[in-house]
Amino acid sequence: MSTIPPPLSTWARNVAPSPTLAIDAKAKALLAAGEDVCGFAAGEPDFDTPEHIKDACIAALRAGKTKYAPTPGIPELRKAVAARYAAEYGLAVAPEQVVVSPGGKFNCYLGVLATCSPGDEVIVPAPYWVSYPEMVKLAGATPKIVFADDRTGFRLTPEMVEAAITPKTRLVILNSPSNPTGAVYSRAELAAIVAVAVKHNLYILSDEMYEHLIYDGLTPTCVATLSEEARARTITVAGFSKTYAMTGWRIGTTVAPLPLAKAIAELQSQMTSNSTTFGQYGALAALNEKEKTAAALETMLVAFDRRRKFLHAELNKIPGVSCLLAEGAFYLFPNISSFGLKDTDFCARLLEAEKVAAVPGSAFGAEGYLRLSYATSDEIIAKGVARLAKFCATLKP
Repeated sequence: MSTIPPPLSTWARNVAPSPTLAIDAKAKALLAAGEDVCGFAAGEPDFDTPEHIKDACIAALRAGKTKYAPTPGIPELRKAVAARYAAEYGLAVAPEQVVVSPGGKFNCYLGVLATCSPGDEVIVPAPYWVSYPEMVKLAGATPKIVFADDRTGFRLTPEMVEAAITPKTRLVILNSPSNPTGAVYSRAELAAIVAVAVKHNLYILSDEMYEHLIYDGLTPTCVATLSEEARARTITVAGFSKTYAMTGWRIGTTVAPLPLAKAIAELQSQMTSNSTTFGQYGALAALNEKEKTAAALETMLVAFDRRRKFLHAELNKIPGVSCLLAEGAFYLFPNISSFGLKDTDFCARLLEAEKVAAVPGSAFGAEGYLRLSYATSDEIIAKGVARLAKFCATLKP
């Protein structure tokens, strides 16, 4: 009798680990070992969750809100999310169209599962968030990567999307503001891409997780508001992690046409049931206690904007490095291709030599770039970019 177990599933064998989480874990391990590491890898605010949100969660715990909740979320939260979209974007949303899930990442995955079958294709704009291609593959579909570099501001054109569509295309993913580049599409740019999706009868997954982290007087665009046709086929994903410094809470939201919302809720019911019940009451406070929440967000935005401008200026002082100024999120995506190193080698050597943790652009489908998160302290940013400059001086652009 064989003692060798059968092989793992196709999904387990082929899924790629998250490079951003892996690099962040390595940086934290070095910090724990006493190393002076400057970490630019984490995609989470360095601010604590606002007190009124934590207080609401604690009150819910004490009130016994520790049992199962309805799979798509507690009714009060679904109603508040629907009201937010009406107030902020003029988008009429019924609470039944809202699904609360354990994190925006899971919301995105459920959106892919609800719309894609094995053999389908999904258009994924690159540079992409690392999880998009893996989610598509886990659904049995094929990611069709369409790359836009810094010469186009990391933004796709409708012509690029049109050229990638085949009879197998089922879904287009959009992400504005972007992780990893911080690029923000204008309303007109998004409308032109959405028109292509409508023309070919495709679904749209609009990841708007960073919608409130936006600078320079720009305003976010809710893709579902672009037209009635867009509203009928758009899955809008957002959540609480980035805007309210609630990454560990794992609460994301989907707003979708009712048939899609029901399908997403049914999928979730067989996977995780509900998002943590008492945590949802904290999320509810984030939406209902608007003045406190707005003040906390403004504090973060002022800090992020200051760090964004400082890091951008310092990066562009380094010979061989060029970097666009991000318009949203909390990342910069400098081009380091002039040094002739693979970005993975660049990051490995940078961490070893200068104890600076950055994520290679190839993790996001963009060889020759780095993703640097400025969701960290001013002190770490100043020290880290100085070390980066020192490291680059040892290379030959």
